[in-house]
Amino acid sequence: MTSSALMNNYGTRKLTLCKGEGSWVWDDLGKRYLDALSGIAVCGLGHAHSAVTEAISTQAASIIHCSNLYNIQTQERLAEKLRAISGMEKLFFSNSGAEANEAAIKLARLFGSGKNISAPTIIVMENSFHGRTLATLSATGSKSYQTGFGPLLEGFIRAPYNNIDAINAIAKNNKNIVAILVEPIQGEGGVIVPDADYLPQIRQICDEHDWLMIVDEIQAGNGRTGSYFNYQQYNLLPDIVTTAKGLANGVPIGACLAGKKAADLMHPGSHGSTFGGNPLACAAALATVETIINEELCSRAKEQGNYIKEQLQHKLLNCSKLIDIRGQGLMIGVQLDFPCKDLVDSAAEQGLLINVTAGSVIRLLPPLNITNEQTELLVNILTDVIEQG
Repeated sequence: MTSSALMNNYGTRKLTLCKGEGSWVWDDLGKRYLDALSGIAVCGLGHAHSAVTEAISTQAASIIHCSNLYNIQTQERLAEKLRAISGMEKLFFSNSGAEANEAAIKLARLFGSGKNISAPTIIVMENSFHGRTLATLSATGSKSYQTGFGPLLEGFIRAPYNNIDAINAIAKNNKNIVAILVEPIQGEGGVIVPDADYLPQIRQICDEHDWLMIVDEIQAGNGRTGSYFNYQQYNLLPDIVTTAKGLANGVPIGACLAGKKAADLMHPGSHGSTFGGNPLACAAALATVETIINEELCSRAKEQGNYIKEQLQHKLLNCSKLIDIRGQGLMIGVQLDFPCKDLVDSAAEQGLLINVTAGSVIRLLPPLNITNEQTELLVNILTDVIEQG
């Protein structure tokens, strides 16, 4: 059923999901599906996880919301935990990844203002995705998301992804640059993994020019790619990190984490959120983060992701439709040589939930704790769907 009371943002939706348990979900007709999408990288612990359920229930019985005019114990505990994990200094909590990126953009502009730069400009990447608010939409590098929403905000200049020479060329010709905003892996752009020296070189460029390095870990963070944050695989520390999606296993929350150069740019009244960092969301996030760390799900994601890629490469070795299989951890893209959105329905018919991004890339984002048996099932169904597609 599609209610006429809803705006048509999402097109025709063919399934109504009513229940979830672990990596499984059920529709309103009782059919079971293996969830290889996790709410687009949100439910890293799967559905109805006991630790998250208990945390939400306990917190709801105490206090769900209070204003940020008051101290919030769960917010402070979550901030301390994420600071310890990330190496950052201070955090701001929001309700989504777009809001976390909004905070990062505002920090970059404050940083530029402090350097007497009247038109602070951020280098962003082609093919990127940073959100759907006007600022994050302006930063996003895909015209398909921007069409009809002009005029967009000024203050962004684009470079091709995974191209250091282009960034250096911009640096020579623009004195207003204050930051580089980059995804460690482009998710919406087709699960594009850059060269191993790409992020380290961006860090070096930012140091040379006194710019902020902002890493958008909305999708790649929270254990998804084999380390808690993806940048930790490159032995570097950004100036700002943003995250959301998998942070609270389905409860809306986002976070902007700032290092030393950006930690003290905000002052009382310069930014805020009514619901950001509320007790309920932070309790769910605490339970999620602790479970990811205690159950070593980062390494589990790396192992399972490598296995999925290896098995798909083996089973699709002679498939002429296959162009590439790439990704890190359980953020995997299978690129085909044809537009393959119809395969979403084909997979669902066989009991597997996937999605397609960038037109021809099947994106896999299963729960971090997916079992070995479920991984085998995922590979077998997906292989069949691709070969029949």
